[in-house]
Amino acid sequence: MPHILTLVAPPGALAANLLPKVRAALTALGADCGTPDWLAEGEAADIPFIHLAAEPAMAAARAAVGDAPVDAIAQPVATRRKSLLLADMDSTIVTSETLDELAAEEALKERIAAITARAMNGELDFRAALRERVAMLKDLEEAALERTWAATELMPGARELVATMRRAGAYAALVSGGFTFFTGRVAELVGFHEHRSNVLEVSGGKLTGTVAEPILDKDSKLAALKEIAAARGVALEAAVTVGDGANDLPMLLAAGLGVAFRAKPSVQAAARARVNHADLRALLFAQGFRGAQIAQA
Repeated sequence: MPHILTLVAPPGALAANLLPKVRAALTALGADCGTPDWLAEGEAADIPFIHLAAEPAMAAARAAVGDAPVDAIAQPVATRRKSLLLADMDSTIVTSETLDELAAEEALKERIAAITARAMNGELDFRAALRERVAMLKDLEEAALERTWAATELMPGARELVATMRRAGAYAALVSGGFTFFTGRVAELVGFHEHRSNVLEVSGGKLTGTVAEPILDKDSKLAALKEIAAARGVALEAAVTVGDGANDLPMLLAAGLGVAFRAKPSVQAAARARVNHADLRALLFAQGFRGAQIAQA
C-alpha cells in the first residue's frame, strides 16, 4: 500500500539535508521511496514510500532527524485527507488548562494542577479527579470564570486548522472534559461547528463545587466521535482527532489519524502519531495541504 511520510517543524527548522537522511533510513528498512516534496519550504515536506508500514517508518524518521525539532507522521496516501475534525480544548486548542487557571483565583493552582497532570497521564480516574478538583472551588465567585477566560490564549495554528478544514468541506467539533463556559467561547472564536463539554454548576453567583451529570470523559469523547461521524455519513478512517490527555486516547486510537499533541507521556507512548515541535498546522500538512492553501488567522 502506498504511504506518505510527512515531516513537520517550526518555520525554518526543517533543514533540507534532513530529507535525504530520512529517505535513506526508510530505504534501509526495505522501503521504496519517491522524491521528497516540499509542502512549505523549511517547515513541511512529504516523502512517499511503499513496502513499509507506517509505524516503523515514523520510528526510523525520528531516529534519523535526531535532536532536530521535527515531527514525523506516516499514513496511507489514499485516506490522508480528512472530512471530520474532533479536538480536545485544554492544552490543545488553548494553551492552558482552564480549570488550573481558574484555581489560581483561590491560590489553589499548584495543588489542582498536580491532580490534573496525574489525571491527564492516566494515573487517576478522570471523573473522580474532576469532581475532586471542582469541589475545591466551592463558593468561588462566578466572575472568576470571566477573568480566567480573559487570560486564555489560543494554541498557535488553532484558527488556521479549523478554518482550512472547514473551507475544504470538513466538519469540526470541540469535545472537551473541560467546561461549557469555556468551550462555547472557544468554539465561537475558532469556528467549530459544535462543542461538547461539562457543566459547572453555579448558584447565587458562586460555584457550588459540583459538576452536572453525566460527566464527559474518555468514553464520552469516543462516543461523540462515533455519533458525529455516523450522523454525517463519515467513516472513522476519514476523521482526524487531536488531544493531549489520557481521556483523549480512545478517540485518538479510533480515528484514521489520531494525533497526540504535546501530550502526556502515557498518551505519546500509546498514540500512533504525535506532534511535539510544530504547531496545530501540522495536522493540515499531514493531510497534504500546502502552505499556500492554509487559511490565514
